[in-house]
Amino acid sequence: MTPADPAPRLALKESLHLERVHHDRCRAALAAMVDGAQEQVVIGEDVSASGADAEVLGYQLRSQAKEMRELPEGPLFFGKLEFDRGDHAGQAYHLGRLRITEHPAAPPLVVDWRAPVSRAFYQASARDPQGVAVRRRFGWAAGSKGDSADLSGLEDEHLGKGESGPSAIVAREIERPRVGPMRDIAATIQPEQDDLVRSDLAVSVCVQGAPGTGKTAVGLHRAAYLLYTHPQRMRRGGLLVLGPNRIFLSYISQVLPALGESGVRQSTLQDEIARRPVTATDARATAVLKHDPRMAEVLRRALYARVSTAQINSREINSLEIRDGSYSWRVGAGELARIVADVREEEPPYGIGRERVRSRVVRSVQLQAERRAGPQNGAWVQRVSRSRVIGAFLDAVWPKVRPEEVVAELLGDRGELEAAADGVLDAEEQKNLLWARPPRSWKSARWSAADLVLLDEAAGLVEHPAGYGHLVVDEAQDLSPMECRAIARRARFGSVTVLGDLAQGTTPWAARSWETVLRHLGKPDAAVVPLTIGFRVPQAVVGLANRLLGHLDVEVPEGRSLRGDGELAIRPTSSDALPDAVVDAVRDSLAHEGSVGVVAADADVARVRQALDAAGIAAAGPDELGARVSVVPASVVKGLEYDHVVAVEPAAIAEAEERGLHRLYVVLTRAVSRLVVVHGRPLPF
Repeated sequence: MTPADPAPRLALKESLHLERVHHDRCRAALAAMVDGAQEQVVIGEDVSASGADAEVLGYQLRSQAKEMRELPEGPLFFGKLEFDRGDHAGQAYHLGRLRITEHPAAPPLVVDWRAPVSRAFYQASARDPQGVAVRRRFGWAAGSKGDSADLSGLEDEHLGKGESGPSAIVAREIERPRVGPMRDIAATIQPEQDDLVRSDLAVSVCVQGAPGTGKTAVGLHRAAYLLYTHPQRMRRGGLLVLGPNRIFLSYISQVLPALGESGVRQSTLQDEIARRPVTATDARATAVLKHDPRMAEVLRRALYARVSTAQINSREINSLEIRDGSYSWRVGAGELARIVADVREEEPPYGIGRERVRSRVVRSVQLQAERRAGPQNGAWVQRVSRSRVIGAFLDAVWPKVRPEEVVAELLGDRGELEAAADGVLDAEEQKNLLWARPPRSWKSARWSAADLVLLDEAAGLVEHPAGYGHLVVDEAQDLSPMECRAIARRARFGSVTVLGDLAQGTTPWAARSWETVLRHLGKPDAAVVPLTIGFRVPQAVVGLANRLLGHLDVEVPEGRSLRGDGELAIRPTSSDALPDAVVDAVRDSLAHEGSVGVVAADADVARVRQALDAAGIAAAGPDELGARVSVVPASVVKGLEYDHVVAVEPAAIAEAEERGLHRLYVVLTRAVSRLVVVHGRPLPF
């Protein structure tokens, strides 16, 4: 804000001075908080308590001190609210990424953006001021490390007087050149995003987000909000962020720490289910079949085919006789068969079912012993439970099994597969599933990536995995039904935030509707909320992508953008001259500020890099996030953003895979400032 009149300029100068002084005070208070957290660790180590209590206390204090020490540098507040009505009338609050106070009992110098009072910063308007007289936004120099001198401007909206309008500070922050990892959006959250961020922990939400609408940022900020609002429950249940690949995880890795939340598990589903190393590759048809939800029933049949009362019914097992000193206890064949049948009908996890059969047989013996000799203690029950007779019986009717055994025998034995897949898979599908050269045992099996999904399903049938209190699942449109089931097992008693865009589905099993995804995730009642207004991708780029949207086999609303400042250039050339045209496009992009992503079909990446090297342009790979120029295979660009994108030969990208047009849609929506399309062949759109 730069008023022309001297009086407003003087008022602005005085306001900036006072805010810089306040920031210095906040900086000193934060330093004291960091020192205090470390001092608490020292004091806590001397506290007299039981060993377990002392260990828990020490862990909590050390974790808190570590989080305080590792807070990223940067401005300590980005906004301010002055209230003239309601519960906070007469109060003013600075808002930042974490709460700062000079003393635990003193009023905060900075209020955490997640605190209830902060919500008015994102939701209040001239029409509904929510008690706010003035909403102030602060402008900081780009890349500021938090020096008070970097506070360069401020904007005031007098909501109480009905005055509001577009914020130049917000626009500059959103449009700021993007180099390096993803930034948080705590200062620029929009009302519709805030509604999603502050959804209740018990609520599962699916966000259908058009490109540039901030769906990933919304998911990460919701994670930070839940960690702040429900710290005990989140510590107990845990929070997991699932991304599509490790490059994407690197890209988003700094967002939660910047919001004061470190130690959150961020992983890929492939890493979560990696029971065995991947050393084999499936044919496409086989991989698609292994991701089919019908495989869950096939695996269930294969596993429970091991449970049998045939030996009891054929009188190989007439009864069990358990000797106990001078006593001998007997459980008849009829009762044994009934116990196994009852447990089988209850459908517990396989491993729990085995132990349930054991406990009921032992209970039958215990009742006999107590009628004859009186109550029996726990040691007696344990001894009987572990007797060889009962162990041999269990091995006969409900044998122990590893998930690897189930899957290896299913894929390696034609007879077992036919029995388990009867009426579920046809003969051709069964043929595609069978291993050409079955291993001698599961220990020597070579597993494919799709096999890991089957192993996880089998493991979930044997024993339920540990779950999480909340899961954030990004790029969820690419999940197969079997992958969704793997996530559902981990979210059985928790909620999920599902993020994605059906138009960007590129896997052979990518979803066509969110209802299907949510059903397989075990959250069929989750609300599907569309985000259609983009803040990063310019309207010219969104318009081009919308032209392609009509060729995709999904029904999603067209994206819109609030940015009219972007550039779009389509540069036709000959196929022979394509490398030189790419070099020219990159040079033009380098004349502007920001990162440059050169995206090509995977098979063309080497040729593109060679052309740039020959032209003296240093280019990095997609995993070097701070690079000025990156050459990125189309297959890994999803979720990444660059200020300038050079899209190389769209026809080659579209032809490279079955859902190539979806992949091209992803490529065309990675630019947040300029998009240059270089092509030597006709454009697919």
